[in-house]
Amino acid sequence: MQLISWNIDSINAAVEHKSARGEMTWSVLNQIAEKKPEIFAIQETKLKATGLTKKQSETITTLFPDYQIYTHSSTGRSGYSGTMILSKKIPLKIDYPKIDVPEEMNLEGRIITLEFEDYFVSTVYTPNSGSSLARLEERGQWDDAYRNYIKSLDSQKPVIFSGDMNVAHKEIDLKNPKTNHQSAGFTDQEREKFSQLLSAGFTDTMRAQYPDMTGLYTWWAQISKTSKINNSGWRIDYYLVSNRIASQVTNTEVIDTGLRQDHAPISLEINL
Repeated sequence: MQLISWNIDSINAAVEHKSARGEMTWSVLNQIAEKKPEIFAIQETKLKATGLTKKQSETITTLFPDYQIYTHSSTGRSGYSGTMILSKKIPLKIDYPKIDVPEEMNLEGRIITLEFEDYFVSTVYTPNSGSSLARLEERGQWDDAYRNYIKSLDSQKPVIFSGDMNVAHKEIDLKNPKTNHQSAGFTDQEREKFSQLLSAGFTDTMRAQYPDMTGLYTWWAQISKTSKINNSGWRIDYYLVSNRIASQVTNTEVIDTGLRQDHAPISLEINL
């Protein structure tokens, strides 16, 4: 089966597609719809606390007919953060977990988990530490609590989880590691926490498939007009799986978004 994950940076911008960037986002969304993945996980939906509007719901349903739609909106700050999963198959259970972090983080709609008969599928939008690292301490708490949460799922059945994890794990995962050392997403703490997540029994599927490939990125800064043209990016979006099903992964890839900067979708194909 194929699964796709994407930090879309606003469902509404895609649905309305009134700007040039909105048009590009809308085009990528249509491209994903044509692939008909079994699961489509979305981060940074920026939905209102009340969820999808009527127009957003109708548009998504038209693009993705016969999918179940689950949203987890930020209630602490409406129009911020948020996650969403579209699934062809009805899960046994849907969970919007709270983990052991400051309550404001739990109010930001950052995790959705679907339980199926033989596995879990989860998506996450990991908090950013901020340009001045103002949230680095809380980010560390998040990483520890999230790792414990995923381990609790893995103790029951295998887990497939994806998302914008806001960390480039190794120097190979960004274009300019030296100048970005200790920048948000490439601090020693964040990288070590990601190593701990992998050591807890999980596989970074894209790096497993392409262990030495350079230039393999999923995010290019919008602030730089040439970041995408020069492929000056970061790999901060991941599909991870429980080690015991890693051999069943058949392919991973970054989906081409043309000149659109910011995040690109990633896909995973796995035999389960």
